[in-house]
Amino acid sequence: MAAHARAGALAGTALLLTGLLAGCGGGTDEKPADRADRGAASPAGDPSASPDGRDALPPLPASLTSQRPDWKRCEAPQGGTAPGDQWRCSTVRVPLDYTKPEAGTVGIALIRKKAGNSGRRLGSMLFNFGGPGGSGVAILPRAAGAYGELNSRYDLVGFDPRGVAGSEGVSCRTDKEQEDSFRKVDMTPDTPAEEAAFLEDGADFGAGCQRRSGRILPHVGTVNAARDMDLIRQVLGDRKLTYFGMSYGTELGGTYAHLFPKNVGRTVLDAVVDPTADAIGHARNQATGFQRALENYLKDRGQDPKKGTQRIARLLERIDKKPLPTASGRKLNDSLAVTGIVMPLYSKSSWSYLTQALDEAEKSGTGTMLLELADSYNGRDEKGRYDTQNHSQRAISCADSKLRPTADEARALLPEFRKLSPVFGPFLAWDTAGWCSQWPVEGEHDNPETSAPGAGPVLVIGTTGDPATPYEGARKMADELGKGVGVLLTNKGEGHGAYGGNACVTSAVNTYFLDGKVPDDGKTCS
Repeated sequence: MAAHARAGALAGTALLLTGLLAGCGGGTDEKPADRADRGAASPAGDPSASPDGRDALPPLPASLTSQRPDWKRCEAPQGGTAPGDQWRCSTVRVPLDYTKPEAGTVGIALIRKKAGNSGRRLGSMLFNFGGPGGSGVAILPRAAGAYGELNSRYDLVGFDPRGVAGSEGVSCRTDKEQEDSFRKVDMTPDTPAEEAAFLEDGADFGAGCQRRSGRILPHVGTVNAARDMDLIRQVLGDRKLTYFGMSYGTELGGTYAHLFPKNVGRTVLDAVVDPTADAIGHARNQATGFQRALENYLKDRGQDPKKGTQRIARLLERIDKKPLPTASGRKLNDSLAVTGIVMPLYSKSSWSYLTQALDEAEKSGTGTMLLELADSYNGRDEKGRYDTQNHSQRAISCADSKLRPTADEARALLPEFRKLSPVFGPFLAWDTAGWCSQWPVEGEHDNPETSAPGAGPVLVIGTTGDPATPYEGARKMADELGKGVGVLLTNKGEGHGAYGGNACVTSAVNTYFLDGKVPDDGKTCS
């Protein structure tokens, strides 16, 4: 579903896709970062030792801290086209293991578009669009139109976090193996045989990651990615980090603020992950959020939310018993149908696609459009090739979370989750057990640490109808960052993310990034 810990196979992936489906304007936009005064990198910002002494690590060698990017014309990302002439790409080396900084490195892929007004340039703005697993190198050029005003005074910089795409991206399965899993594995098992296959599939996925990406797999967690961001800041020559994070990118930004509070510049977090929730808590939050979005969708279509939910749940039960035919010759099973329903709920501008897809399934008995939506969410192209965002997402989530719920524990969640959402609840309850089943790497924590005393103000944006990262998470992030640090801005609206989709929010964010004026804590946009 969306955001993190994949709290659902539907987790963060759609964050990136929604903007494309909806035309890249609202909801899932990328955001700007802090005012970064140019000059020597702050010694206090060495990612091997936080300014306040947290996580003291060996100092980084000069070969890493003295790097300067070698910007060159960008090549086309996998499955895409090369960006325009204004974009340049580079690679920055970071330690594979910050506890042993001399024992090998990882190349972090960067992309940059220089500020339009060089005479009034404020510095670099680093983006993370969520996932986890989203490629900033691929996404930023496609989304940059939304950040034109910010680009006048900031270099826009995207990066692929470690374990993602061009930064030694995790790979766990072939296209055929991925296709077989989506086709054969029931994500809401009803029988002992289905349950065994479900758990075996999770274990097999992890084993594939270990075989194919074993070198980096133990090191792809969010804490290491935050340390990489501070080294990127130094390499770019900025005294403080200006940062725009969406969805999972808000967790990454909160983690950075905790580790490097003195280096936090102008920072915006939009579509906020609840930092107090563990993996089960994320699943619970998403069951609540997606059900809320579904009910808002049904109301918007003039339907009774309770009756409409029951109708869709019955449709999924029928598909579970007899998958629907599609124009491609492939079948739509209930797991893919749930994914297809989730996809357009990320943005109100995509609700019409959901209406068309449900009408087709209910009236024509075919699932072509729901399958197309699910394919888009799952990163499958027309030739049956899958991207690896799902691989990276899972690897990062399981590296972060200590929780490894059992099948019995997932089964015990079913009554509560069905009550929260008859449509999404069963999927999300079972997903808690399948996602990191027999994962080969231990997780780091139950939930991230985001307290950041001493940091500059961090603007935290929550949308009341956000399906993937429910509004309540924004309040909790603002509280966790601490008094005088977290500044809450509420967007009364629908969709996953607010910047670019709400003029009031967009204006407040631009004013903060460009003029340094923070909106009043508790401000509401509608």
